[in-house]
Amino acid sequence: MSRPSAPSAPSPARPSTVGRAARTALRLLGLAGGFGVLSAYRFRVRHEARALPGLQRPVRVAFLADMHYGNFIGARSVRAWVRATVRAQPDLILFGGDFLDTSFTFRSRGALLRELQHLRAPLGVYAVFGNHDWTSLTTHRARGSFAAELEKLGIRVINNAGVRVREDLFVAGVDDWWFGNQDVAAALRECGSCTTLLLSHNPDFLPFVPDGVALTLSGHTHGGQVDIPFMGPVKQASLYGTEFLAGWVSAAAAQPNAADESVAATPPRVNHGFVTNGLGVTGVPVRLNCPAEVVLFEFTPAP
Repeated sequence: MSRPSAPSAPSPARPSTVGRAARTALRLLGLAGGFGVLSAYRFRVRHEARALPGLQRPVRVAFLADMHYGNFIGARSVRAWVRATVRAQPDLILFGGDFLDTSFTFRSRGALLRELQHLRAPLGVYAVFGNHDWTSLTTHRARGSFAAELEKLGIRVINNAGVRVREDLFVAGVDDWWFGNQDVAAALRECGSCTTLLLSHNPDFLPFVPDGVALTLSGHTHGGQVDIPFMGPVKQASLYGTEFLAGWVSAAAAQPNAADESVAATPPRVNHGFVTNGLGVTGVPVRLNCPAEVVLFEFTPAP
């Protein structure tokens, strides 16, 4: 009786093209996710320059927005942003809202305030609230209390108010577009012929800015926060899509009496603004292709 032949060893399975592609995609996604988390805690100082009509001499303005202190952002991040701002030696510091993330509690506000107390500028520090400040501080009393604590540090909240910071420069602010009431007339009441900067957390207010404002400064969009190549930004917090996503923007001024033929025949005025990527994150601790930033403006007199 003959011996049965030994079974041949199975040949190693060759990985399928689909399997290799899937594993490669997962690795790339993992790398992108890791890079995105790392990028969430890095920031830049962005330098911008612009000539403003009516300005009599140059002024350096630091603009910060969207700290989102709370879920993913702590005192260490705020400390780095404050130090970078102070090192830049601005004449004026402006905040565009969203100091807090939605889950902020008063039990943890001490660390934030301890970092913010180091901000100083010759012409002052001014701020407005954003939608996350409203959803964190859900009562008028809570918002008033937080504004008072900021004011003790030298940070004046100017929701629907304005202040002349120099003989040729006026700073005004309006309350949040989503949750607050915007009384821009009250904010601009004393601006006179000064060059006027307007703080509006949400850039969707830009079409409704009245004549006489040189530049509107906003945040809110985070520049998309996660901007995927060939796909675009994941976060679009504007009714205008990506029109006011980031950087220098402009909008035709709304014409409330457009039914009037004389008004309709008039070319619309153009309002100019700047939208920062902001500093913190919300929703997920990730940034991709829209770096966090402190913006440093060098404003000069227009020729």
